[in-house]
Amino acid sequence: MDVWKLRRSSLTLRARGTIMGILNVTPDSFSDGGQYAQPEAALEHARQLIADGADIIDLGGESTRPGAREVEAEEEQRRVLPALRRVRQSLPAAIISVDTRHPEVARLALEAGADIINDVGGLGDRTMREVCAEFGCGVVLMHMQGEPSSMQLAPHYEDVVREVREFFQHRIRLALEAGIELSRICLDPGIGFGKTAQHNLTLIRHLEELRCEGLPILVGLSRKRFLAQVHSDTVRMSLEAAQHGAQIHRVHDVAALRAALSPRA
Repeated sequence: MDVWKLRRSSLTLRARGTIMGILNVTPDSFSDGGQYAQPEAALEHARQLIADGADIIDLGGESTRPGAREVEAEEEQRRVLPALRRVRQSLPAAIISVDTRHPEVARLALEAGADIINDVGGLGDRTMREVCAEFGCGVVLMHMQGEPSSMQLAPHYEDVVREVREFFQHRIRLALEAGIELSRICLDPGIGFGKTAQHNLTLIRHLEELRCEGLPILVGLSRKRFLAQVHSDTVRMSLEAAQHGAQIHRVHDVAALRAALSPRA
């Protein structure tokens, strides 16, 4: 699927990779915690991400790094909404995603102008599905084994590709039953979310097998811990993922990946 339908518009996916730039407004993100917590700082970083080549800004108020504890919805709202409103006010044409697993946060974010809900909970919450259907937004449906606080303790699969694909098939069915249009769904295999380094590599090399219903595949490889274990980095692994079918890349360093994805003169 080359067009992803969002709340206010549709996004034509780039042939050489659409980029989702990460904008964390958390105090405890592993790489940039606290830097963009204030609305003006968040706005300036959003401007820079777009200038560097981001097609989507992904705004998040809860760290889901391994070992992280869940943030209460009220605290997440306090972090996310002022930044979201400031970015939307100043960048009316920007495509904004909000990374949340709380339906009450999703509702307020959509009311404030978000276009996409990026749900690490994989639309497992019925109320989240209902909110996304009501607003007609784009959704990222991600796979995660366990919870961030414990997901990396002992991840196990009999067949990681088959199990993630079956998970997608089940959650897509639930989304459709809730009234979410198929054309609004994007799939994320959840690299690093309850997976070993080998699980991650296997998923990256079999992304096309995860493409249920022809839906676009998003990968989030930015600064993941397993990259050091396999002697790689975000750009190189993102390029490998693109070769295997990834269409959207969620990263911190947009400029480096945009340069790598761009055709050589």
